[in-house]
Amino acid sequence: MLSSLLRSALDHGVVSVLTVAYGRTNRQTCSEGRPPGQLENTECSLGGALEAVATRCNGKKVCEVDNTIFSDPCFGTYKYIQTTYTCLPAHHVVACEESEVELFCDAGQTIVLIGAFYGRADRTTCIYGRPDGQFNKIDCFTPTANQVVTERCNGKSRCSVYALNSVFQDPCYGTTKYMELAYTCEYPL
Repeated sequence: MLSSLLRSALDHGVVSVLTVAYGRTNRQTCSEGRPPGQLENTECSLGGALEAVATRCNGKKVCEVDNTIFSDPCFGTYKYIQTTYTCLPAHHVVACEESEVELFCDAGQTIVLIGAFYGRADRTTCIYGRPDGQFNKIDCFTPTANQVVTERCNGKSRCSVYALNSVFQDPCYGTTKYMELAYTCEYPL
């Protein structure tokens, strides 16, 4: 399984994905030990890879993706993931399911969402007092979380967001979920 780890280098920063390529564009990258037949197709590329990774990673302090999130753009070709990202200074908040967070900015500034996540991507966040079986599924998320929070908060000086299935839809029934948000405060143009 191919994977890529994105990590913010800033103490108060988050990941912002710039580019993603999944496929094969040359014969050299990740070629060691591979038969020549798996390296021949150098015009192999998956459309929509950027959106898939950005949805999972933007606004997180650490994000790991693997090739299981992609469809196969060229059967029989050995593929690789290439990503570029930057670290943005941001407010970062995490809220366990059934709790609320308040986003706020100083006077005259408004909220600009960088990224929102609702689901579960690890076995350590928001597990206190929960039975083991409620945090084993670590690959579920609501793909519309950015849209939900953007509609509620962008352009406002403060807003509240609840980490509830009724707000985000339940991406994995029976799993304890959490919400992760990253935003900046900016002066309106």
